[in-house]
Amino acid sequence: MRKTLILLSAVLVFACEKKEEAPKDYVTFSGTITNPNSDSVVIRTRDYSKTLKVNEDGTFSDTLKVKPGIYNLFDGAESTSIFLKNGYEINMTLDTKMFDETAKYSGEGSEHSNFLAAKALKEEKLLDFEELSAIEDMETLEKTLDGIKSELSEFYASNTNIDTLITNGATKNLEPMLASYKRYVGQAIALKNELPKGATSPTFEDYENIDGSKTSLADLKGKYVYIDVWATWCGPCKAEIPALKAIEKEYHDKNIQFVSLSIDDDRTHGGSWDKAREDWKAMVKDKELGGIQIFAPKGWQSDFVQAYKITGIPRFILVDPDGNVVTPDAPRPSSNKLKELFTELNI
Repeated sequence: MRKTLILLSAVLVFACEKKEEAPKDYVTFSGTITNPNSDSVVIRTRDYSKTLKVNEDGTFSDTLKVKPGIYNLFDGAESTSIFLKNGYEINMTLDTKMFDETAKYSGEGSEHSNFLAAKALKEEKLLDFEELSAIEDMETLEKTLDGIKSELSEFYASNTNIDTLITNGATKNLEPMLASYKRYVGQAIALKNELPKGATSPTFEDYENIDGSKTSLADLKGKYVYIDVWATWCGPCKAEIPALKAIEKEYHDKNIQFVSLSIDDDRTHGGSWDKAREDWKAMVKDKELGGIQIFAPKGWQSDFVQAYKITGIPRFILVDPDGNVVTPDAPRPSSNKLKELFTELNI
């Protein structure tokens, strides 16, 4: 009987130990965000969303029940990708001032998210749109993209310990991603061939100014003209406003005029041109926009917009003091390349 009781006790202890060692059916996700943009972060996919509270000191911690996969972490201003799987215990550190560059993960399962972070930085470096747009011909672009394809393919296969949901997905998406870049950069190359440096610039005449007067491109001859084609509903356009205001201030006494051309139209304002104008004027006032603020009379169909083959915004154009094209696709205000271009032109 004594032997039976000892054996039974051993079985019970073993059973308890096995139960305690059973894998968790949730992820423990914690971290510290320096310079947080919000009091919460959102973890989401198309069919999943959970908001995690961020404390005043930037720390957060929560548990999530998830399907294995890549999730988006949004902090209220920017986002990054993480890989989650039940049973993982991941800790994240992040400084929003250098978002992707500072995202680091530790703990069980963290290697997959660190790989995603490295992947994002590598793709961003290799697929720099401004660098690619500097290419002058399609043959060079195709050779460049072939080289990028080889380098990224090698990177995706560089760590066999990374979950195949990540690596297989990256490999599958590589061709479509490069095809997209080829298409958009190809359009930029074609644009520069059709409107090369030194060609007479298309013009606009008597476009409505914010104060009710009229402005024509010919009125601005004698100065370089940096034209920002934008709209009130365009997120990337509005994201450039702080940089645009800063560069306007820096170059206010130089030989350059800054023009913002709104292509707000009836289609994007409830079928009303009056509403489009009202919203344009309201945002110019609210954002305290400087420079010359003008309104394209036919939106996307305006002659100037059509002549510059603008199909996406923001678009930035630089015209020289004689009314000739410097570039039909100038660097954005937020790009260091814009100041480099201004320096090259002795503006």
